[in-house]
Amino acid sequence: MESKKKRILIVGGYGQVGSNIARLIRKADNTAELILAGRNPQNGEMLAKELNNAETAYINLEEGFNLSHFKKIDLIISALDDHGNILRETAISNGIACITVSELADQISPTAFLSLHKTISAPIVFAGHWQAGLLTLVVKQLSAKFKLITHIKTAGLYDKKDPVGPLVANEVKGFVGKALIRQDGKWLSVEAKDNARVINLYNHTAAVGYPMSTLDVPSIAAFTGAANIRFDFIVGESIGSNKGLEASHDLYIEIEGILLSGESTKLRTIVSGPKGNSHLTAVGIYLITENILGLNGQSEQKMGGLNLPETIVSADNIISRLTEFGIDIIEEIG
Repeated sequence: MESKKKRILIVGGYGQVGSNIARLIRKADNTAELILAGRNPQNGEMLAKELNNAETAYINLEEGFNLSHFKKIDLIISALDDHGNILRETAISNGIACITVSELADQISPTAFLSLHKTISAPIVFAGHWQAGLLTLVVKQLSAKFKLITHIKTAGLYDKKDPVGPLVANEVKGFVGKALIRQDGKWLSVEAKDNARVINLYNHTAAVGYPMSTLDVPSIAAFTGAANIRFDFIVGESIGSNKGLEASHDLYIEIEGILLSGESTKLRTIVSGPKGNSHLTAVGIYLITENILGLNGQSEQKMGGLNLPETIVSADNIISRLTEFGIDIIEEIG
């Protein structure tokens, strides 16, 4: 079922992440009206023509955001940093669905508190997870193989050859300073530089990872109960570069525990996006959009409230869904 003339405002809509989001939405629905907004809307005019039924608009969040300048909006997607929570709070106040991707674990409390004082009538999605929740969704599907999980170690590898957008570039700087991890059942805020770990890469080399406070860590803890969880940021050679192709963005997942069969094991999975970081993030945002608006045959999410990617997107078949977008999944059992 196609959407019925939904209007989607993508702030940062012609950047690397935003343009990928717009193209994925357009592929699924040719009737949705797309507004590609940012500080230099002229830079988005060619993309708007390519997509059809799309337009550009000027938005500079440093100057604020006036919703009255736009017709009715069904969904706001923030594909850039919004440290003042302007877009999310505007969405809450006006009953508009919203997806944001730039918050770290210690930055969501203002909206959480706001939600206790205001009725949220449309879905508001915290998607500050790595790649907008793809990593956590894969962990959720894989965790169904276990009856007890003791350790979950995850990581995202950035290849310097990846033409990463400004949004992601700002995010990866977040590993400098404090990072939230779960260790022996306790929540710790640790110095990233003092808590490095060595990660064995696909090409049999090793790289050093530093913990980072993405939303993956508390999300994964919530549905697995694992006592040890961390997410690390790595810089290294991607699978794509190793094969002489374009730089890919690779997610490393290690789950240790007891399988449903009773066997103790360590399962390692690599999710590799051959089109790079921005495309993987866009796929994560698209899957959330698909469920909010009912695109591609999905049921439209009509219940308001705060959501996470894993509470609004089904993880039951997420691995097979990702292969539809050309994303590779490599599973290893150790």
